[in-house]
Amino acid sequence: MKTDIKIFSGTASIELSERIAEAFERSLGQMNRYKFSDGEIQVSYEESIRGQNVFIIQSTMPSADNLMELLLMIDAAKRASAHYIIAVVPYFGYARQDRKDQPRVAIGAKLVADMMATAGAHRVVTMDLHADQIQGFFDVPVDHLYASTIFLPYIQNLNLPTLAIAAPDMGASKRANAYAKHLKADLIICYKQRTKANAVDNITAIGEIDGKNVILIDDLVDTANTLCKAADMMIEKGAKSVRAMATHGLLSGNAFENIENSRITELIITDTIPSKKQSDKIKVLSVADLFAKVINSIHNYESISSNFII
Repeated sequence: MKTDIKIFSGTASIELSERIAEAFERSLGQMNRYKFSDGEIQVSYEESIRGQNVFIIQSTMPSADNLMELLLMIDAAKRASAHYIIAVVPYFGYARQDRKDQPRVAIGAKLVADMMATAGAHRVVTMDLHADQIQGFFDVPVDHLYASTIFLPYIQNLNLPTLAIAAPDMGASKRANAYAKHLKADLIICYKQRTKANAVDNITAIGEIDGKNVILIDDLVDTANTLCKAADMMIEKGAKSVRAMATHGLLSGNAFENIENSRITELIITDTIPSKKQSDKIKVLSVADLFAKVINSIHNYESISSNFII
């Protein structure tokens, strides 16, 4: 029997999934989702997937229902005798819990990786994990894509003179350094101090800022406190302009207000997470074409290395 391809979407990523399917010149598969009055989720496939390669697209940002729905979709595909089950997770939640940074805490990223494999995923496709080593938490193959494929052409089209790439914190320094090397730009590294999550007390920087057009690079933006404080600090130190790029726009809490009231010229994110509302300062670039190409390559057992820049 010829193995065909089926693409399905969880409720958290329907808009992105539709763009991916359109780029792939296919329609999304039919599914039924039901939520009981107590909040329990039930999913079912409304078409045969026996012997097919099934791609399930779902980002796992809060709430936890998005993760649970993905696990149920994987399990249902396994029990419906799908040939190969690929979890396409544009944003992999719980990635910030990648180590024991204090006593008696969970390593959430490892737990989620184990649950996805146990549910029945044969492969995982994701983008810009918070830490690259999370790939090693999985016991199944992981295709880890990078938004640099989309961001770098955008930066080059800006034609900014005296360009500098900045890491908003030490954790983003490796990513920022890769961008800086590729663009032959100066590198700035910020150092922040915080007493609790999502609250930055102080931020300083290493590198030449005066007269530079700065682009802050990170994997995600949550409350935007760090980015906004970094932008304010850099403008005070003589930067001509400050832009920010983050793959995943969580934008929780007062993020939109923080960005609107900040000195950031522009925040560029992708559509791995659906936008909650519009802002003149926020530009969204789509990852649909990239994921469509990778899905096609995986289905046809072709190399995906051409989709990587840095």
